[in-house]
Amino acid sequence: MTVIYDLTMPMESGHFRWPLERDKKGDFKAGDIFEVTSLGVSCHGFTHLDAPCHMVPGGPTTDDLELSRVMGTAAVIDLSDIAPNEEITARHLDRAAQHLVPGQIALFRTCWDKQRDWRTPAYWHDAPYLSAEACRWLRERSPTSVAFDFPQDHTIRRVLDGEMPPIEEHVSHDILLRDGITLIEYLIDTAQITEQTVQFAALPLKLPASDGAPARVIAWTG
Repeated sequence: MTVIYDLTMPMESGHFRWPLERDKKGDFKAGDIFEVTSLGVSCHGFTHLDAPCHMVPGGPTTDDLELSRVMGTAAVIDLSDIAPNEEITARHLDRAAQHLVPGQIALFRTCWDKQRDWRTPAYWHDAPYLSAEACRWLRERSPTSVAFDFPQDHTIRRVLDGEMPPIEEHVSHDILLRDGITLIEYLIDTAQITEQTVQFAALPLKLPASDGAPARVIAWTG
């Protein structure tokens, strides 16, 4: 029997980070024959993926993404014992990600949304984060993409405070995305996953020449 895990943040109004413009035209109660909802949201809000041109001038856009890079077998990196504000190092990955092989997707399972509500500032300010050495560890294993269930760069704290650190301090973007490894960001509900390996798909909206796109992300077994 196939079991499907939905790992996608709901696109809700009122989030402190991402304004969501939502409107609806038509009303069945008023006698209209259609109701039509419209949305306006950042391509980097909620669950989404990054194209390299997000931070690499002249880099590949969403047009250049082969879907095979965001679909397929995912190695689940179980760091559910991670503490708030803990740096994820190569030692963590030596313990939890030795089963990752080249050509797979690296799927982090920190279950961070069980420690902090993703709708609150604490989710972003208290999160664990990747070290540069952990990013290099991942790059050496040649995954097609890396999927995160926590805000993976420590710099998010400074961005939320109105700063913009240089690219090299956004270590996952500088080391992984710059090298063509797709970043799939802001997953939730990874606690559902109990397997070490799953099938995985992060299908982005087809937005030509974009630096990112919202995605519906699922994993499944069976």
